[in-house]
Amino acid sequence: MDIAHWAAAHRRSILFLVALVALAGVAAGFRLPVALFPHVDFPRVVVTLDAGDRPADQMVIAVTRPVEQAVRSVPGVAGLRSTTSRGSAELSINFAWGDDMVSAMLQVESAINQVLPELPAGTRFNVRRMDPTVFPVAAYSLRSNSETLVQLRDLASYQLVPLLSSIDGVARVAVLGGEQAEYRVEIDPEKLAAYGLTFSDVAMALSASNVLQAVGRMEARYKLYLLLSDTRLRSLANIENTVLRSGADGLVRLEDIARVYPALAPQWLRVTADGQDAVLVQVYQQPGGNTVQIVSDVRQALKAYRAKLPAAVQIANWYDQSQLITAAAGSVRDAIAIGVVLAALVLLLFLRSFKITLVAVLVVPSVLASTILLLQVLHMSFNIMTLGGMAAAVGLIVDDTIVMIEHIIRRLRERSGELALSVRTAAIEFTPPLAGSSAATMIIFAPLAFLGGVTGAFFKALSLTMASSLFISFLLAWLAVPLLAEHLLSARDADREDVGGLFERLQRAYAGLMQRLLRRPLLAGLGVAPLLLLGYFAYH
Repeated sequence: MDIAHWAAAHRRSILFLVALVALAGVAAGFRLPVALFPHVDFPRVVVTLDAGDRPADQMVIAVTRPVEQAVRSVPGVAGLRSTTSRGSAELSINFAWGDDMVSAMLQVESAINQVLPELPAGTRFNVRRMDPTVFPVAAYSLRSNSETLVQLRDLASYQLVPLLSSIDGVARVAVLGGEQAEYRVEIDPEKLAAYGLTFSDVAMALSASNVLQAVGRMEARYKLYLLLSDTRLRSLANIENTVLRSGADGLVRLEDIARVYPALAPQWLRVTADGQDAVLVQVYQQPGGNTVQIVSDVRQALKAYRAKLPAAVQIANWYDQSQLITAAAGSVRDAIAIGVVLAALVLLLFLRSFKITLVAVLVVPSVLASTILLLQVLHMSFNIMTLGGMAAAVGLIVDDTIVMIEHIIRRLRERSGELALSVRTAAIEFTPPLAGSSAATMIIFAPLAFLGGVTGAFFKALSLTMASSLFISFLLAWLAVPLLAEHLLSARDADREDVGGLFERLQRAYAGLMQRLLRRPLLAGLGVAPLLLLGYFAYH
């Protein structure tokens, strides 16, 4: 049995399946993650090393080179670049595209841990893999004319960070700027030498006096109690009375050799907002998170918590990544709406049938909804690449529908037999050119998915979206459009004149122009030459 007759025999099942897939795509659109960029696992791991105030030349010998040698033993390392400065170093480790970057990051971290005991005491390191989530999705500034920068930083660290970290999809919340309070100890070297002490003795005494540890257990009334020794320094007086040495000569306290006073910790980063020192709170999302939903939840959480903050504290949103995404989504929505409306007007103008126009209006949203469902199956998201692919595919989707409908109407108006048979015959007749046209277009975009590097990582989402949309468009134009036409069209639509007044004038004008060009082909070349020149100068 021919495919067209088989499809006609199962018309209800096919149309029901198309409607079901379209509805599933609409539902998937509400659950699909939304982000600015596609999720890309860049093949790079960045290691940050901190070794205090060690000079750069000593950092290279004692820290950077041992870590480089350890990292080079990790399987799959394709390149390594390091930058060393006073007390710090940064290593960029490149791998091949397609490698498992989670495994690579863990192996790099393990290699550094193995050489960590050989590095200078107090050396710290941080390992992170590069992906689009290394940038914040939202950032807020805190300013106040009455609260100090210490109070603003404490407010951000101990109130806003726990509040925002509990939001679904948030990976971490970072605080920048502000000041941190500390107690500063200025030691008199002469007094220190007079008592026979060293700076190390003072540091060890302060560390030993600032301890919270378990010293035992006690059982009473069927309960087990943990005994704690709490000698933490809680005030300026506690620090001043720290005992540095005791013996037959008496006690030597910290206040005997040093001056202790409250101060601010050195800050190497200054943050301002609207010309005033401020504290920044930056929100980072988890990979695959919904950026728009996360930013909305953050905004609602801060709005609900605002009453618990001091009235003098001003919170301002200075960065919102969701605005770019919603703007892109709005552009796609407008492109789809304009494309559907214009296509409907063209069909209505030339074919003068509301039923035929209805077929095109139904097919385009169905194709896009089915594409969204496929994006969910492929674990992709709404981003500037997939949304751009859908917007660019609208014209091609409409084209498939229009050419199939136009061919069906043409054969109906030339028919001599039954209407349904004429529709099926027209569909069978138009299958080869429709398949060739769709395949020629898809084969242009499909290779973009196999590009390498950053270009391939981003264009893969675009090419898959467009190729999927075009393939689904071909299936609906091949199966659903003839079935809808057979169901909606009647003999009256088929008997309508093919040429109206406007279309007849256009045909006469076109025929006259082509006759003149065919008699003088050089005229066509003269018309194309200025366009080529304009293109050449625009390129350069």
